[in-house]
Amino acid sequence: MIEMQLGGLGFDPRNMSPIILLRDNEEKNFLPIWIGMFEAAAIAMELQEFKPPRPMTHDLLVGVIDIMGGAVDRIVISEIKDDTFYSSIDLIAPSSNINLESLDANIISDADDDEKDENSDTEIIRLDARPSDAIAIAVRTNAPIFVSEQVMYKAKMVNAEKDKEETQKFKDFIENINPEDFEKYYNQKQ
Repeated sequence: MIEMQLGGLGFDPRNMSPIILLRDNEEKNFLPIWIGMFEAAAIAMELQEFKPPRPMTHDLLVGVIDIMGGAVDRIVISEIKDDTFYSSIDLIAPSSNINLESLDANIISDADDDEKDENSDTEIIRLDARPSDAIAIAVRTNAPIFVSEQVMYKAKMVNAEKDKEETQKFKDFIENINPEDFEKYYNQKQ
């Protein structure tokens, strides 16, 4: 697993689709993920510290996790199939609050055996999630984001050392995107 950070949020200039740009700590490798407009807006609002008068869906989920005594441990982007990214949200939850038999089908597994602490009174639960939703949760909880090496290879990540000119163009584009651009895009689609 490679730890990544949210490097930016912008639009694909070819079709104006929102893009999340993940980058590694050395800023050598970048992973663009195309997302939906509403998820992009949810991420942008949190990054700009804008608080809506009523909770957004991601805020509600974070609040429920907190009230139940849990916490977001990490986000994992684990797979790419047919140009679709798959990810999960790893939650730490008190064992006493979990009835594993009644969990929804969206839970794909509890923690690997090597991740469990037998003396702990918590469980790690892995919830299936779209990467855009998982990242929207990560920015609200400061949870680390990990990407599997397989995904980095399959997604044909941008390598800054190999593609300096293209990387610089993309960085400039991401750095110069304005929140108003979301509004322009949204108005075009209506």
